[in-house]
Amino acid sequence: MSEISINAKNEADKLLLYFRVFAVPIALIILIAVAAAIQPSFLSIKNIQDILTQTAPLALVVLGQTFVILVRGLDLSVASLMASIAVLATAFDAVSNAMIPVIFITAIVCSAGVGLINGLLVTKRNVSPFLATLAMMIVLQGIRFYYTQGAPSGSLPEGFRVLGTGRFFGIPVNVMAFVLCICSLGWLLHKSSFGRKVYITGGNPKSANLVGIQADRVIIACYVICSVMAGIAGLFLVGFIGTVDNWVGRGYELDSIVACVIGGIALTGGKGTIWGAAAGALILILIFNIVIILGFPVQAQMIIKGIIIILAAALFVKSIRD
Repeated sequence: MSEISINAKNEADKLLLYFRVFAVPIALIILIAVAAAIQPSFLSIKNIQDILTQTAPLALVVLGQTFVILVRGLDLSVASLMASIAVLATAFDAVSNAMIPVIFITAIVCSAGVGLINGLLVTKRNVSPFLATLAMMIVLQGIRFYYTQGAPSGSLPEGFRVLGTGRFFGIPVNVMAFVLCICSLGWLLHKSSFGRKVYITGGNPKSANLVGIQADRVIIACYVICSVMAGIAGLFLVGFIGTVDNWVGRGYELDSIVACVIGGIALTGGKGTIWGAAAGALILILIFNIVIILGFPVQAQMIIKGIIIILAAALFVKSIRD
């Protein structure tokens, strides 16, 4: 290879690196500018509050999905788990806000159990993440429909509406919960030894084992984190919607993966940041809002999601080969 070719390749690699670093903030700025140009009221305080409130439940799921994708997996059961946790919450048939902590603890424990099973299937039984989590999605759906007989009943404490749609000094409560979660998980992923193990495991599981990292335990922990975040998101989403049905969170399994991809999480594992993934969730919600503003049919959202996955997969293929 000639010196000119080597220099050209180096320049191309630098441009690709700059693109990955700045693509997400640039995309956010462009989308906000486009939305504001189409509908000037888009930048009103109330509309911004509404968008953040709408983004928070998806962003919570994205935080968990980030951990799983970083270790070369994915979780298709998150949406079904969200609906199941929502139904579980109504099973208490509680009216007192004092029951909210009990409901949250129960939801977290049950969600962690689902994540543990997913992780064990992937690591100990060598089931592909796609099949393992798809099977879990179906199992949860079956249990949910068996319990509800197709029509969920029961009540939730009024406090759930505050969690889903309430505001504190103008800041949505669910956004405050999201900020708390992203700060905690951000520290765990980017500042702790566990986070380093996640990246090493995602980069090369065999090498991780060779340097003394128990890759299976790391992968299982990531699936548990993903399921717990999905369970928490289910509770906040049902508070946002104000009602429970068997399809709460429907579509979030795909949306969370797409948001991670938009935010720079490599589908091949080991690359990306939790901050980028969270920004990806906001970008996705902004895209959906622009689609609505323009009057396009809902089906256009599905086309956009598919195109995003294809483009992102093609973008990261080069880095894998290199």
